[in-house]
Amino acid sequence: MTEVGRKYVFDFDSTLTRVEALDVLAEMTLQGKSNRDDVIHEIQEITNLGIDGDISFTESLERRIKLLKANKDDLAPLVDELRQKISKSIAANKEFFEKYSEDIYVISCGFKEFIDPIVMEYKIPSDRVFANTFKFDEEGNIIGFDEKNVLATHNGKIECLKQLDLEGEVQVIGDGYSDYVMREAGIAHKFFAYTENVHRDKAADKADHVAPNLDEFLFVNDLPRSLSYPKNRIKILLLENVHPVAFDNLSEDGFSVELIEESLSEEELIKKIKGVHVLGIRSKTRLSPKVLDAADKLLVVGAFCIGTKQIDLDYCKKKGVVVFNAPYSNTRSVVELAMGQIIMLFRNVFTRSTELHNGIWNKTAVNSKEVRGKNLGIVGYGNIGKQLSVLAEAIGMRVYYYDIEDRLALGNAIKCDTLEDLLNVSDVVSLHLDDNKANYNFIGEREINQMRDGAMLLNLSRGFVVEIPALVEALKRGKLSGASIDVFPHEPKSNGPFASELQGIPNVILTPHIGGSTEEAQRDIADFVPNKIMYYINSGNTVDAVNFPNIRLPKQNKAHRFLHIHRNVPGIMAKINDVLATYEMNISGQYLSTDSDVGYVITDLDRDYNKEVIKALKKVENTIKFRVLY
Repeated sequence: MTEVGRKYVFDFDSTLTRVEALDVLAEMTLQGKSNRDDVIHEIQEITNLGIDGDISFTESLERRIKLLKANKDDLAPLVDELRQKISKSIAANKEFFEKYSEDIYVISCGFKEFIDPIVMEYKIPSDRVFANTFKFDEEGNIIGFDEKNVLATHNGKIECLKQLDLEGEVQVIGDGYSDYVMREAGIAHKFFAYTENVHRDKAADKADHVAPNLDEFLFVNDLPRSLSYPKNRIKILLLENVHPVAFDNLSEDGFSVELIEESLSEEELIKKIKGVHVLGIRSKTRLSPKVLDAADKLLVVGAFCIGTKQIDLDYCKKKGVVVFNAPYSNTRSVVELAMGQIIMLFRNVFTRSTELHNGIWNKTAVNSKEVRGKNLGIVGYGNIGKQLSVLAEAIGMRVYYYDIEDRLALGNAIKCDTLEDLLNVSDVVSLHLDDNKANYNFIGEREINQMRDGAMLLNLSRGFVVEIPALVEALKRGKLSGASIDVFPHEPKSNGPFASELQGIPNVILTPHIGGSTEEAQRDIADFVPNKIMYYINSGNTVDAVNFPNIRLPKQNKAHRFLHIHRNVPGIMAKINDVLATYEMNISGQYLSTDSDVGYVITDLDRDYNKEVIKALKKVENTIKFRVLY
């Protein structure tokens, strides 16, 4: 069944394929030649001049073929190579080409010898492919092209389309200005600038519509497609200068991504978040109910850090917004910094370094000790605490730990039943607490007085867990002999001036919240969190979500997928399935997970559906969010 009165004219190079075929042929035939790179660069420049209409296409062809030095035997390997370079969204939408094959044409200034075998696999027969043809000599060398072919001439696509005299609305899809001219000449009704592989300003500026992928073109025309909603229409906002790899990962998957270096205030975020589907933040951005109420399209939040205290998780859940974080990605980085700081504190390295910076040579062993044989007390025996425990024991420290949960000891670590027991026995205490509000001023004057005289304190967890005035007083009177603080109760929004009562105190190491800030950790986070976001957006997978029922889904296989988030009240599943039964939907798989507040049900359907079923499912009482994945 085809749509009456509409015809679709596709370009080939850099549209149906990701590459210009003659450029690929040049790379193959010039392999091993000393001037290969220079010749390929020249061919590419000539290609672009022709595509943008800056030289005649006849001249472009002549100049490139002279440089190619190709043979008929090179064409089969070229076709094999091109099969591997079909545009991603073209390959994903093969069904459209098969279903509408009678209305699809290819008009290209490329060559039928390599175009026909490729598009035939998309049910486009040779008689609807209009392209140039090569001339060969007796040895099979490519020596030219058929000059009589209208497509070998300047603006040949215009004449070709005129001769076809297609009925109905004609839409042209291509990457170059040479495709737009068919619209300019008035023989095509619409021109879609296809930018998935290359963005040519000269074509995009003239287009009726810019299509970053075929899904966008199909969506605008309401045609069958692999995705119900094009990824380029999904807006992602990344704040706080998250690692550029996150931007690259999400952009390469087809999403529209904006990157802002700093955090935003509540008022700024309320203005910015309208129309945003995915928000990526770190620790300084506060996601309050007011912000979430303004987020009219928000589906998912990615916290590019461990903590989620800055996010109102319960309110996110009520709004059907899934939250992911990176609980393990920077663990090793924090542990290594803690271990290094412990050694520096015991050796009094920071004091000696400061003296040298001030021009004072003070070689002394006073207050400089080995860490071997010393007692390390770890408060919070989670992922970081456990890794620190292993490393510390490996260099000869005795490890004690305290945690409100029952945690299994690693190695020879000794569990303390109370915090006081740990403080009494430790030469150095390292804090690794979560962002629970109950941990506010967890270490204050009382706890410091329970520590050994001359002991030291590290805080690489949360700024609010240590009462800073009490720590300052203990350091100044000698109760503690050193401290290392990486997090503070009040931290600047961006790099710049900073003040703390701890500044200037001997044997105190201050670092600007960099425990997890290593290239490796930020890279791992930039891979981990976007992957979770993409899994959820692309398939509905909620594994590792911090505020939502977890569902691990099988890969979608030629099925429509309905994602329904609802308040967890009795009878919802029955209502959902009643709707599906009413519209005679055949369910191929159904997956449900709930917690005390919400239910999340995914239904896979193995056949097309009446669009009215979507409206009906959205109207089911207690529905929070509903979306469709093809």
